[in-house]
Amino acid sequence: MNRPDPTPISRRTALAGGLTAAALASLPSVALADPRKPLPAPKGTDRTTLLRWARDTWASMVAMTDRKTGLISDNITGDLATNAHYTSPTNIGGYLWSTLVARDLRIITPGEANNRIRQTLRTLKKMTHHDAAGMYFNWYDPRDGSVVLNWPDDGNPVEPFVSSIDAAWLGAALLVVRNGDKGNRKVAGELFDAMRFDVFADPTNSRPYLNYGGYYLAEPTRLPSPPPTIERDLIDEGRGVWYTRDHHYDTIVSETRITTYLGIAKGQIPAQAYYQAWRTFPPDWDWQEIIPVGEWHTYQGVDVYEGAYDYLGHQTVPGWGGSMFEELMPNVFVPEETWAPNSWGKNHPRHVAVQRIHGMDNYGYWGFSPQATPQAVTASGALMRSGCAPTATSPTSSTPTTCATSRSPTTGTGSSPRTPPSSR
Repeated sequence: MNRPDPTPISRRTALAGGLTAAALASLPSVALADPRKPLPAPKGTDRTTLLRWARDTWASMVAMTDRKTGLISDNITGDLATNAHYTSPTNIGGYLWSTLVARDLRIITPGEANNRIRQTLRTLKKMTHHDAAGMYFNWYDPRDGSVVLNWPDDGNPVEPFVSSIDAAWLGAALLVVRNGDKGNRKVAGELFDAMRFDVFADPTNSRPYLNYGGYYLAEPTRLPSPPPTIERDLIDEGRGVWYTRDHHYDTIVSETRITTYLGIAKGQIPAQAYYQAWRTFPPDWDWQEIIPVGEWHTYQGVDVYEGAYDYLGHQTVPGWGGSMFEELMPNVFVPEETWAPNSWGKNHPRHVAVQRIHGMDNYGYWGFSPQATPQAVTASGALMRSGCAPTATSPTSSTPTTCATSRSPTTGTGSSPRTPPSSR
């Protein structure tokens, strides 16, 4: 997709800035903290530098946000002059939780934070969405909150799509606002309570309750190359929606585990769903470039292969894309290292260590995302791939942004890109 120069600041950059702020003071705690008493910076950090990064990130987010609607754009040019005319639930959610972080870091006042969040929530309440599930579509025009039906950059048709991961980031943000902003607690709570995360969970999959990539309200025949879909009604709405038939998230190191966490927390899907996603693939899937080591265990009736890949002496459970975003982002909201010190508590730092080694050895830097640089497959992601290379696509193309998983015919569906490109 062609973008204007200078190089734009993207939503991934903005969300990474949210993580910078979270490094200063853990976001789940901050959301409940007294903004007049900010928590101290973690040991070993340069608070002055981190706070400068946080202020700069917030300045870019303010520039990206429409003054009338309170909706943040997906990206903006480097001179902060030209906004994109599209936004997503992830963007909106990132703006909401970042507003609370900016408040708690005293970058803005509590009053400004309250007003900004109220404006965004008022717009959300008016926006067209899937009412039965309480879920929002993937692309809206931030200038008026209307659903994007033609891609702004090229005019290609866009079929409204509900993404399991983008919807979940908005849900996480609404929960944070409900818990951390008294003035907007009621509205945020109403929007969060309406969300049905079981709308994404496939109970008939060979590994039950894996999340679909998402769904369309109508069969996506408007698209030049529509993806394979299947019509289903998983929430007894009385009408079907069209799911991405060949797109399930089946690895645990993925953003989509926040979707599973929220579904479990709301009692909409069983707790066993957490164990259905693969940690590593089983060792008998011998197409893997590196065969994992580990053991089989059973949790709540689900057989789990607790494996790891060895990369330069680090036993790591990687994600499909290999990015630290996939590994660490859910941990901003769910204290995984505290709840699971012997699994997430060990894997998070190892995942970072592996990317650092791979990045410095091959590129001279680290911390990149393969979604931002499709050709730069990170080491941990490469461990889960076999003889394939990712490709970039346009927002309306049906070509996968990552290669398909090689599987034996009996192993079921494969991992898929974060959001089907043809849905955008």
